[in-house]
Amino acid sequence: MNYSLFDFLQLIGSLGIFIFGMKIFSEGLQKIAGSKLKGILSGMTRNRAAGVATGFATTAITQSSTTTTVMTVSFVNAGLLTFVQSTGVIMGANIGTTITAWMVALFGFKFQITPIALAIIGVFFAFLFSGNNRLRNIAEAMVGFGILFIGLEFIKGSVPDINTNPEIFMFLDAWTDYGFMSLLLFVGVGTVLTLLTQSSSAATAITLVMLFEGWISFPIAAAMILGENIGTTVTANIAALVGNVHAKRAARFHFFFNVIGVLWMLALIYPFLHLMDFVVNQFASTPISVMEGAAESRANATLALSLFHTSFNVLNVLLLFAFVPLLVKFVEYIQPDRGGDEDEFHLKYISAGPMTSPGLSVEQAQKEVQHFTDVIDKMHASLSELLFDPKADRAKLLEKIAKYEEVTDQLEIEISDYLVRISEHSSMEHELTGRMRFMQTMVNDLERIADIFYQISKISERLEDTTGWPESALEEMKKMMEAVGAAVVEMRSNSMKAPYAVKLDQAIKLEQIIDKVRDEARDNHYARLEAGEYNARSGVTFIDILNRLERIGDHILNVNESAAGRRLKAMRIDGK
Repeated sequence: MNYSLFDFLQLIGSLGIFIFGMKIFSEGLQKIAGSKLKGILSGMTRNRAAGVATGFATTAITQSSTTTTVMTVSFVNAGLLTFVQSTGVIMGANIGTTITAWMVALFGFKFQITPIALAIIGVFFAFLFSGNNRLRNIAEAMVGFGILFIGLEFIKGSVPDINTNPEIFMFLDAWTDYGFMSLLLFVGVGTVLTLLTQSSSAATAITLVMLFEGWISFPIAAAMILGENIGTTVTANIAALVGNVHAKRAARFHFFFNVIGVLWMLALIYPFLHLMDFVVNQFASTPISVMEGAAESRANATLALSLFHTSFNVLNVLLLFAFVPLLVKFVEYIQPDRGGDEDEFHLKYISAGPMTSPGLSVEQAQKEVQHFTDVIDKMHASLSELLFDPKADRAKLLEKIAKYEEVTDQLEIEISDYLVRISEHSSMEHELTGRMRFMQTMVNDLERIADIFYQISKISERLEDTTGWPESALEEMKKMMEAVGAAVVEMRSNSMKAPYAVKLDQAIKLEQIIDKVRDEARDNHYARLEAGEYNARSGVTFIDILNRLERIGDHILNVNESAAGRRLKAMRIDGK
């Protein structure tokens, strides 16, 4: 055997170039699509058939079924999709991923595309430095496309030749001589290969090269393709580990759907492979059975394998489409919803990590900011009950507010960290960069609001209840809390909108109401003190809480400004 360690390292490097090219190609396509991806994904909400089309289209754009399924799991986790709606997308993604196999089989083996790939890189390389974002993204996709096929050519040149290295063929042949058991074994090999490369596209390319070079027979290659269909589900299941129950169900559905497909295909694999052989030879210029493994038929064999890959996934969707409700019930049975608030006190929407598309990542972050405002609203409700309900369980409410405050500390850290990770892994447009900066200020202000609510709850411990305040003071505090509550509601509404849709007029009006109520209550407070209507301790507590609530109003206005992507102070200066 004349295949050295250095030759093996060249093979690994060639594989690295291929995967790198696929990554650059995929990211470039996603950046070109930009916000359109979100629009495409919204189409999946109509019905399962639309979901299948959406999954196919999204995978065609991203060139990665893993990206589509992880994105889908993230959207289910974010509440943008239901578990049932996600099933169609996952089925469509299985079909969409076969495009890569056709691309590799046609351009990598039937045609000599390497000179064209180099020319494409030569044409588009200069545009990588363009100031035009769209042109730069197109250039990135095309350069990635070129690198992908150069990597494939390197792989073909780096694999050991069977004729000069018969030991490799003998080693593989020893495992392929067990009939149907060999197919089962190589299903496992395909699964492991996908796990190692973390890309079903890369695993499929390796399988096509092995078939083309004569390492493995057509049936063994088909078995590996089936294994790769199982392996591609693992990444989504890993992403769902930290997700909620609905995200876990979406990932489990993907796994069971593909496993069931592999099982029925294994039962029919030999007649099905002969059918693929027959179909390919009908269109081949030199009909030679790919089942025989002759050297002359290997280019046709790669086409037959791509046809097998597509046919299997299309048929699997058609056969199981009607049984999806039963599979959904089975997944819900093995992954039950425990109920309660088990998902309430953790990051809901960004737990699966940043997406390749920065636009979608920012959307995920905005959903988490909305969650943050929900927690603030709950804190306000709990504090109102603490201050004004004499029958309330004060100890329980104090504990709840303290718990909410801990959650907001975690939210601030995790959202900020997530936004930093997006900026580190993505080259973004100026608009997205500015939006992320405003999100950072939003979470800072929201955390400060939570701190002040918590401080007010601790201050209220000085009083057993608010009966130490005269009726007029109690009514004024209720009025202040209602004004703050209205501002919180407006803040929640604005946090859900895109910056261009946020109008600040109402937010400004509500902040002015808070200031007015504070001023009136403060004047009345001093009059009550002079009249001796309450003791000094109750009076100090009243004015302390009042001032802190006014500061909350200021922070709420800051959040609204950040949601709108502009500062009122800057606007006033510009106006002058």
